[in-house]
Amino acid sequence: MSHVKESAAVRGAWVGPEPIHAEDLRLQVADPAAGASVVFTGDVRDNDHGRSVVSLTYEVHPSAAAVLEEVAREVAEAYDVVAVAVAHRHGPIPIGESALVAAASARHRQQAFDACVALVEMTKERIPIWKHQQFDDGTDEWVNCA
Repeated sequence: MSHVKESAAVRGAWVGPEPIHAEDLRLQVADPAAGASVVFTGDVRDNDHGRSVVSLTYEVHPSAAAVLEEVAREVAEAYDVVAVAVAHRHGPIPIGESALVAAASARHRQQAFDACVALVEMTKERIPIWKHQQFDDGTDEWVNCA
C-alpha cells in the first residue's frame, strides 16, 4: 500500500488488497473549510454486458500506486478543492464490494462534484490495473483498467 501526503489537498492515495470503506475517504477529505463533500464508489457488480459475473480479480502493475498519487496531485492542483482522496483495490474482490473509491471536498458543491468526477475518470484512464472477470457460463474476460 502506498500513501501520499505531499500536497495538503491530497489526503490519501493508495492501491492495495484491503477492503475500501467510503466513509474512511469521506473523513479524510472532511474539513471545516469545505461546504461540500462528494464520494464515489465503484463497486463490483454481478453482471457485465448481459452476462452473469461470478468472480472478479484486479491485477496491478507495480507503478499503479505512483500513477494514482500523480492523478490525485493533478486533480488537487487543477480544481478548486479543499481536499481529495482516492483508493483502488486489487486482488480478488467479492461482488458488492468497492474496487475504487474517490472523494473530494470543496467550498461549494459543484467544485466538489467536478473534482470527484475528474479523479474517477483520470484514474480509470491512467492506472495500470487489469480486470479479470469469470462468468457463470465458464468463460472469462480480461479488461484493461478499472
